[in-house]
Amino acid sequence: MIGLGEDSTRPGGPGLKILVAGAHPDDPETGCGGTIVRCTSAGHQVVCLYLTRGEAGIAGTTAREASEIRTAEALAACEIMKARPLFAGQMDGDTVVDREQYGRMSEILESERPDLVLAHWPIDTHPDHRVTSHLIYHAWNSTRFSAEQAFELYYYEVLSGAQTQNFHPTDYVDISDTEAVKKRACYAHESQNMTETYAHHEMMSIFRGLENNCRHAEAFVRQG
Repeated sequence: MIGLGEDSTRPGGPGLKILVAGAHPDDPETGCGGTIVRCTSAGHQVVCLYLTRGEAGIAGTTAREASEIRTAEALAACEIMKARPLFAGQMDGDTVVDREQYGRMSEILESERPDLVLAHWPIDTHPDHRVTSHLIYHAWNSTRFSAEQAFELYYYEVLSGAQTQNFHPTDYVDISDTEAVKKRACYAHESQNMTETYAHHEMMSIFRGLENNCRHAEAFVRQG
């Protein structure tokens, strides 16, 4: 299991600093919302880093309108999970991996100094998910030998089969006690047809729970 016990601490203060990177508002919530709630309930700090504001995520709206709606939904979800939202400034549906964006992501992580990062699994049908994963991996690879900036990296799954591909977990987090709060946070994303979407994620957490001998679990792959 990921090292998220209630007795985990970081140098200079209680608890861990955990950053959860997702391409769009609702990715951190659906992918590992139960883990986020478990972490914040245990006294850890959690930052939800959204690569975009979901500008292309609502049919029939302009990018600006969709951004405003989905940003508000992300803020509401983070309040439920007791996490801090952060936006990286890329554009939904037009995300980029280049030298500038590698630098931008590295700057964010240098500023936040997380102990642990959770990010999209890189083999995914959605290009924005892949971009998020690549940017995070580059930052991890650049800092993994630095005593001050190194962080542990784990990948999470979203809509396995439909989006996440070839995902074989190395670690699980039991979210049996936090799944109900995860569901509330996910349903804060009212624009995203969450009744249908969450049904898939609920089946995933039940399946991962069977693998982990509990009611509900979230699965991860450890990098390195």
